[in-house]
Amino acid sequence: MLRLIIGNKVYSSWSLRGWLAAKQSGLPFEEVVVPLFDADWPARKALPDLAPSRGKVPILWDGDSPVWESLAIIEYLDTLTGGTRFWPEEKAARALARSISAEMHAGFMALRQACPMNLRHVFPPRETSPDVAADVERIVALWQDARERFGGGGDFLFGAFGAADIMFAPVVTRFVTWSIPVPGPARAYMDAVLDHPFMRDWRAGADAETWIIARLEPGEGDAGAAAPQG
Repeated sequence: MLRLIIGNKVYSSWSLRGWLAAKQSGLPFEEVVVPLFDADWPARKALPDLAPSRGKVPILWDGDSPVWESLAIIEYLDTLTGGTRFWPEEKAARALARSISAEMHAGFMALRQACPMNLRHVFPPRETSPDVAADVERIVALWQDARERFGGGGDFLFGAFGAADIMFAPVVTRFVTWSIPVPGPARAYMDAVLDHPFMRDWRAGADAETWIIARLEPGEGDAGAAAPQG
C-alpha cells in the first residue's frame, strides 16, 4: 500500500495538495501525520521516512521508493492510474492545466509569505501590499481563463475536479482565512472547492488537531514563515 507522510492539516498547504492527489487517485494509502516544528522536529525530520526530502512534506512512499514535491506526486499517481484522473483529455486544456499548475508550484511567493495557510482563523480584511495584490489578480485571471475556456462541464477549473484544482486548493483557503475579496465567479469556484468531499474531510481532520505552531500564528512569532513542504 502507498504511504503518504504529511504535516499538520491546519497549516501545511503542500501536504493538502499531496493528500488531495492521493485521494483523487482512488488508490488505497496509509496517511501518516507528523507534527511540524515541535520539540522533536529536528530529530524527526532526519529519520529515514523524511530524510529523502530533507524533512519536507508531503512525501509519498510506494514500497521503498519515495516521491516528494506535490507536483511530482501528482504526476506519479497519474502514471499509476493510467492518466485518467488528474489532467483534462483535450490537448489545449491539458496544456493550460499543466501550465497554471506549474506556475502555482513555483510562484506567488508574496501571497504565500504574507498569508500563510491557517484553517483555524478567518481574519478581518486588511490592506494588502502591491505584490500580494498582483498575485491575487493573477490567480483570479488564471481561474477565469480556465473556467471560460474549459470549465463548462462542471464546477471546477476544467470542468471535473483535477490536478489544477488540487494545486490551487490551499490558495482558496488562504483567500478565506485572510478575507481577500475576489469577484463573484472566483468566489463561486472557491465555494465549489471548499464543498468538495475531499476538502470537507481534510477540514474535519484539521478541526480535530490540537497542535499550535507559534511561528505560523499571527502575533506569535514569524507569521509568514513557511512550513517545510514540497
